[in-house]
Amino acid sequence: MDFNCLTPSIVFQEVPGEISLCFSITGCKVGCKGCHSTDLWNEKHGNPLTNASFTRWIDKYQGLISCVLFFGGEWQSDVLIEKLQIAKENRLKTCLYSGEKYVDMAISDHLDFLKTGRWVAELGGLDSPSTNQIFMDLKSGKKLNNQFIPPNVNESLNTTYLTHSTNSIYQKQGAENVAA
Repeated sequence: MDFNCLTPSIVFQEVPGEISLCFSITGCKVGCKGCHSTDLWNEKHGNPLTNASFTRWIDKYQGLISCVLFFGGEWQSDVLIEKLQIAKENRLKTCLYSGEKYVDMAISDHLDFLKTGRWVAELGGLDSPSTNQIFMDLKSGKKLNNQFIPPNVNESLNTTYLTHSTNSIYQKQGAENVAA
């Protein structure tokens, strides 16, 4: 099976704070209902992404990108790991978007960022507070989903959380004062 990809593109939103060269790998086996990239399901679509062609893409954008992002490819872990190592050798951060819930540690050892979780339309994507998907900074161990949620939604969530927390504190203090 070839490690094929569609023509890479530069993306700005998929990895917070990074300018990423994105490789959409074909042959996805997850097949999420409502997938916006069903062309990635067919492993024969796209062109082979060899180490040489991958390096040419990195060289083309060296100094302009800070991260290499793969949409899929975890089903060919050895080939994906080779690409991640090349990216690291070029001092680039690495990210994988996977529809799976878990990714092999042999892969995650070479990643800075990881998005897991299949697309479920009712739950939304990373920009939804109710999503099942998780975006992690693997170096810090922090979940970064909040960076995808629009500011007005984040503010609403924070206000609700603070109001709830403050009410809990007041209720607890009130109970202590009554007991005293």
